[in-house]
Amino acid sequence: MNISADTFIVIGTGKSGVAACELLLNKGGNAYLYDGNEQLDIDSFYKKNPQLAEVKIYLGDSVNEILDKVDIAILSPGVPVDSPLVEDMKSRGITIWGEIELAYRLGAGRVVAITGTNGKTTTTSLTGEIMARYFSDVKVVGNIGIPYTALAADMTDDTVVVAEISSFQLETIEEFAPKVTAILNITPDHLNRHHTMEKYIEAKESITTNQKPGDVCVLNYEDDVLREFGQSLDLDVVYFSSERKLENGLYLSGEEIRYSKNEMDELVINVNELNILGKHNFENVMAAVAMADAMGVPMDVIVQGLKSFTAVEHRIEFVCTKNDVDFYNDSKGTNPDAAIKGILAMNRKTVLIGGGYDKDSEYDEWIESFGDKVIKLVLIGQTKKKIAKCCDKHGFKDYVFAETLEEAIDISYETARPGDAVLLSPACASWGMFDNYEQRGDIFKEYVRNLG
Repeated sequence: MNISADTFIVIGTGKSGVAACELLLNKGGNAYLYDGNEQLDIDSFYKKNPQLAEVKIYLGDSVNEILDKVDIAILSPGVPVDSPLVEDMKSRGITIWGEIELAYRLGAGRVVAITGTNGKTTTTSLTGEIMARYFSDVKVVGNIGIPYTALAADMTDDTVVVAEISSFQLETIEEFAPKVTAILNITPDHLNRHHTMEKYIEAKESITTNQKPGDVCVLNYEDDVLREFGQSLDLDVVYFSSERKLENGLYLSGEEIRYSKNEMDELVINVNELNILGKHNFENVMAAVAMADAMGVPMDVIVQGLKSFTAVEHRIEFVCTKNDVDFYNDSKGTNPDAAIKGILAMNRKTVLIGGGYDKDSEYDEWIESFGDKVIKLVLIGQTKKKIAKCCDKHGFKDYVFAETLEEAIDISYETARPGDAVLLSPACASWGMFDNYEQRGDIFKEYVRNLG
């Protein structure tokens, strides 16, 4: 794609926006940079990003000065597509892309793309590790923390791109066309952004929009929405199931993950050979196996990758043991469904730390999953009273409030008995108290390791 004839504006000065702007400059594009925060310290920004010194930054309403010169706007994932600024740009005839679309058009190689409400990061990391054992040039990018645009300039036709793609990023694709896709599951999340469950589902399913017959889509058979969606696709659909035997697809049978394909049924791996816990992780493994197989990776190479893979940071991550109490960091459990999986992975009495930013989630199923396992819930953040009210409705009274994460850890440590676990699995986003779930998890780990 020749971009020199177009004028771009990149919306957002965070990691994604910086990478998109760099890519445009690398490819000879003409770009402006915009941030809605009128208090942004531009001098500090340029000192931190000297490679963008020649890019003019516009803040707040000053962007109106140059919108008539703009052909294409690149949105960072955090920018809602229905925000007043974006609506204004659409009315001016400005083309709206996300950084995923920009990277796809200016990059190269074959793309494997993973989405879903939960499990994306683990599955993307695992798939990337397996691919790297077989292909010489593998780039793992996207919502996993490395912007797709940051590595697009270095991609060739031989590159295999393994990309974690969020629903926010899928709202702004046009030509993005992976060879292999996976939708792991769909449960309520980000309804404050998408407004309705139907719109959220539509965004997730759009990952397949530009795939062609012969391309592959991997779907969770136990998700009613995805099972039905698979029947509508003119693609090679591979299902996986943790609940039943499939005549064609991957399934969990007792402690074995098996693959039924071409009238053959073979053992892939016994789950006891894995280094990750929980049925949800076995689902992630099955999805990764299906994608790697679709890309032509031999099964023995796939199995080697499965055996060497360890848990992703912040996802049911074992931290340490203090006085015979095990601490687990599941800060990436940012919605109730993800947090349920964290609880189910625990095999002992557990003190649970929850709460955070309100994404308009409902917490009934999360609280119902406590059973006899959760002996105390320590609540923090904006949602603590909302969650407490839900606890009362379900007859769960063993909750207490804390003002800070550190106070919550102290309470949990005092409550837990030898042989118990303490689990940070908030069921909420981190914003308001932390910059992101990574920072929340890092603070948790550091404080726990320093406990007496």
